[in-house]
Amino acid sequence: MAAVLSREGLRFLYRSEEGEIGRRLWWLGLAPLASLLVAMTAVWLALRPYAGRGLDERAFLDPLTAAAYGFLVLYAFAILLASVSYVMLSMKRLRDRRRPVALAGLAPLAALLAGAAHWLEPQMGGAFPLWAVYACDATLLAALAWTIVELGALKGAQETHMQEEG
Repeated sequence: MAAVLSREGLRFLYRSEEGEIGRRLWWLGLAPLASLLVAMTAVWLALRPYAGRGLDERAFLDPLTAAAYGFLVLYAFAILLASVSYVMLSMKRLRDRRRPVALAGLAPLAALLAGAAHWLEPQMGGAFPLWAVYACDATLLAALAWTIVELGALKGAQETHMQEEG
């Protein structure tokens, strides 16, 4: 466990696409990414009411609005960085499961598309259909379910090989 938290271990998990990992290490690698995004999402939900204000409600230079948009930039960067780290982590797990590593980006892509659909639908005044938002949500749920089963529950080649020897 200590080796995973070392600089080399973190580089291996989140920045390298080479290697294989078991399901336990995949969950351990996923936990910090998910925790970071959950915490940042909670902060964004608290700041979001200050982001959508017009000049009739607030002054031209409002510190709360500036803080909300400043945090939004950091939040967007964190989402992209966490997505790339997640893909690198999942590529290793998919390689252990003997699956195509291209599937590692399925869940982040579905999440980004669903988020974009939820943002776009109210902006378009009915031109973007609500059923398309629900279709994006269903795709996201299917991708998450597949990911949890495939990467987090099913045994990989390493675990199967260890059971055959023992």
